[in-house]
Amino acid sequence: MEQDNTYIRFDWAMKHMLRDKANFGILEGLISVLLNEDVSIIEILESESNQDSDSDKFNRVDIKAKNSKGHLIIVEVQLTRQLHYLQRVLYGTCKAITEHINIGQKYDQVKKVYSISILYCDYGQGDDYVYHGQTTFKGIHTGSDLLVTTKEDGVIVTHLPRKVFPEYYLVRVNVYDKIPESPLDEWLEYLKTGKVKEDTRTPGLQEVKKKLQYLSMTPKERREYDAHMDAIMVQNDVLDTARDEGREEGRAEGVEIGKAEERKNIALKLISLGMEDDIIANISGISEEEIRNLRILGK
Repeated sequence: MEQDNTYIRFDWAMKHMLRDKANFGILEGLISVLLNEDVSIIEILESESNQDSDSDKFNRVDIKAKNSKGHLIIVEVQLTRQLHYLQRVLYGTCKAITEHINIGQKYDQVKKVYSISILYCDYGQGDDYVYHGQTTFKGIHTGSDLLVTTKEDGVIVTHLPRKVFPEYYLVRVNVYDKIPESPLDEWLEYLKTGKVKEDTRTPGLQEVKKKLQYLSMTPKERREYDAHMDAIMVQNDVLDTARDEGREEGRAEGVEIGKAEERKNIALKLISLGMEDDIIANISGISEEEIRNLRILGK
């Protein structure tokens, strides 16, 4: 396992190191590069999946933080594909909003939430490695953005919905395949390969070089980390094998479905020619009961 210029993988660091205030700079760098604005983390908040058990190592790990503007930022690493993933991300943002407003408070206390998903698994189809989603309201005739005006401290203030509603970033690590040309590319390179350019000036990655060195870990930490990486490799092999087997089963099932559809079409053609059910059954290979059902459906 080559470690000369390799640093601790991000999901491991999130679970074991980035919750320490001394390491906030790493997370601040990633978020700043994604949001294209300087972000300062004030505190790490309690999050639903901050477990240390082996049972969740193949699932996900996340950090929920509050920045200097009072916004909530959820950074999540997803290691394996999960059914209804987008619904769960939506639930996570809604839960964060409701957890941080008390009964009786005015709605102006609702927190803006950013949800950042770092995906080491295949979700959807697309030709980009980072996707951004947000809520906007556009006129169906003019295409113009809706501006909502409110009165705050006696002053009329105009808001765009995107200033209030959650924003989502999906970072598709495995899709990234290029030579880094921007700070965001450098982050993707680190997330995918664990490597950082020697002369990097990208926010957060300078901190990675100082604080996430594999060789700086204790022998016990290295053994735990190596076991984690080996387990991920084994799990990925299992998932790939299951997916390939599923494709083969799907092809076989597809052939059978195609044959059944062909037999049905033959029967329908013979019915239209006025043939008797027993003759149609012998020619098409489907039962007389099915043929009678086809006749009823055709009436």
